[in-house]
Amino acid sequence: MGFFSSIFTWWNGATIGTSLFTRRHGRKVGVDTLGNTYFEGKDDGTGRRRRWVIYEGSNDASRVPPEWHGWLHNTLDDLPEEALPPLRGWEKPPAPNLTGTNQAYRPSGALEAGGRRPAATGDYQAWSPDAP
Repeated sequence: MGFFSSIFTWWNGATIGTSLFTRRHGRKVGVDTLGNTYFEGKDDGTGRRRRWVIYEGSNDASRVPPEWHGWLHNTLDDLPEEALPPLRGWEKPPAPNLTGTNQAYRPSGALEAGGRRPAATGDYQAWSPDAP
């Protein structure tokens, strides 16, 4: 079913049309740690080259690492490996957007987390327009 799903679905990898366009007009420039492949094409008429990504797996823009995001949006002229310093030991790897999944953050007052929040501590006094 891989062939038929690539014809009709766009949310899980590239469609046939995107694959054909990429083969004809694109030049592969790199692959990130998540397996996403980055391409560069011809001048887009503004003096900049067209840049795009083919996702490995689901098409979710939050899966593009920050360094490649900068390259895609022409913030970096060179590839991230050449333009940026190496990662430091204290830097965390980028995380995808988990909204809408079971791993999404839910504070204690959220309905999905039981809908109960801690009682107020008494250190807050509401503003009143009539107060002196």
